[in-house]
Amino acid sequence: MSAVAALADRDRDAVRVPVRGLTVLYDAECSLCAFVRDWLVRQPKLVPLELVPAASEQARRRFPGLDHRASLDEVTVVGDAGQVYRGAAAWIVVLWALREHRPLAHRLGTTAGTQLAKGAVLAAARWRGGQWGGRTYRRNDGWAYDPSSGWTYNAPACADGSCPTD
Repeated sequence: MSAVAALADRDRDAVRVPVRGLTVLYDAECSLCAFVRDWLVRQPKLVPLELVPAASEQARRRFPGLDHRASLDEVTVVGDAGQVYRGAAAWIVVLWALREHRPLAHRLGTTAGTQLAKGAVLAAARWRGGQWGGRTYRRNDGWAYDPSSGWTYNAPACADGSCPTD
């Protein structure tokens, strides 16, 4: 290995902390998010991706220290060694995991490329928010988004006898 390659590996810490798998947290009730999830499932991968609904019981159990409210606001990816990526960085690392899109991830990882990725993430967020028409968006799992106050969680009622248990 050349000195330059060794320095690059040390800078990324790739030798000590390789990424062997990524978990993508996505809003299962968002049509755009579900479309992207389905697209990701079909892509050939260099690094395995597990797709888990954001703020779900499964996500809370697997990642108890994670801000699950924030994972509903923006795409969140968790690496197998505990790395957390949000927003543009999350999209870049997901593209890096895909065989056909790794070169694009490397281009987006530059200063100029990151600005482009941020713009794409903001455009998606704006489209997603526009679907709610400025109204409160309520999910079936107790999470609700109000444009004036952000995400809140109210545990579902037990009136039907199907209360979640810990």
